[in-house]
Amino acid sequence: MRDRHLDPEHIAFRESVREFVRREVTPYHEEWEKAGIVDRELWRKAGKQGLLGIDVDEEYGGGGVRDFRYLAAISEEIVRAGASGVGFGLHNEVVAPYLNDLATEEQKARWMPGFCSGDIITAIAMTEPGAGSDLQGIRTTAVRDGEDWILNGAKTFITNGINSDLVIVVARTDTEAKASKGTSLLVVERGMPGFERGRNLDKIGLKAQDTAELFFNDVRVPGVNLLGELNQGFYHLMHNLPQERLGIAVAAVTGAEAVFEGTVEYCKSRTAFGQAIGSFQNTRFELAEMATELDIARTYLDDCIMRHVDGELDAVQASKAKWWTTDLQKRVVDRCLQLHGGYGYMMEYPVAKAFIDSRVQAIYGGTNEIMKEIIGRSLGV
Repeated sequence: MRDRHLDPEHIAFRESVREFVRREVTPYHEEWEKAGIVDRELWRKAGKQGLLGIDVDEEYGGGGVRDFRYLAAISEEIVRAGASGVGFGLHNEVVAPYLNDLATEEQKARWMPGFCSGDIITAIAMTEPGAGSDLQGIRTTAVRDGEDWILNGAKTFITNGINSDLVIVVARTDTEAKASKGTSLLVVERGMPGFERGRNLDKIGLKAQDTAELFFNDVRVPGVNLLGELNQGFYHLMHNLPQERLGIAVAAVTGAEAVFEGTVEYCKSRTAFGQAIGSFQNTRFELAEMATELDIARTYLDDCIMRHVDGELDAVQASKAKWWTTDLQKRVVDRCLQLHGGYGYMMEYPVAKAFIDSRVQAIYGGTNEIMKEIIGRSLGV
């Protein structure tokens, strides 16, 4: 965010995050990319630094501050460093609201201290092999057995899927009703019999991010692990998706800005035909257009963040932010790669890594086509 939207506390926090990333993330990220997973110890270090559970009540070890600007600061610093494997955003921005707003006091006492310390890594399992952005198509089921639920099904593309200790699973609990009225959220914990992890998926980008398949074969989930209201899972998802999509927009704009800044410096130093390539009119025009579009994106994003801080961000505004900023990120990264010429195709240059890491932004959190559908329906067409 621009500093004018931040208090001194936010700015100081951002600096502490930047230093944490410089010290604990950047030196090891290439190693994690080769391994396909981030070291769990990083999560514990982040917990000690106060980077996990910022909006969780202090009695559970959290920061006790519900202000999205702190979460945005974490995301921005991680993205600026090119640390695409660190799944703090999923933990803080996506899962935390479900636990904060829906968990009972007993559930919070069990899960929140570990959530904040980094001893419990979380995930949310919505997507299925046959149901991506269409949450109405979910086939995973949970059937009552006394006080418990028997969970069966499969999920895929689950961020933090290998490392996760606690997974919020979206399941059909009333198969006779429409999914929007018969879906619930069940919390599955590491070690529950029948809960199995598939392979760490081989993606074209986000190499250090453990993205996995999850399988549930007659998993007995205690009734006390029902999160929120029975058969109201779809409503809970719709309520929390705007923050998830806003978080994606934060990463998109920050990532595009970082690549653009690096490209400007490259254009100043790279020479062709006896002069810096930045001195050519075509290059200046390309950079001028991108600079303008990024300013527009940052302005709208900052407005959305402040609306969210004030409790006013709605699903349509978040959808606009998500689709436009991620689409812009793709265009900016592609144009910046072109300005690098052949060097842009080399993985040793940050723009090449950004090119493959950023492509998924328009897909997860609801595809950009779904975002446009949400916006279109709001227009009455």
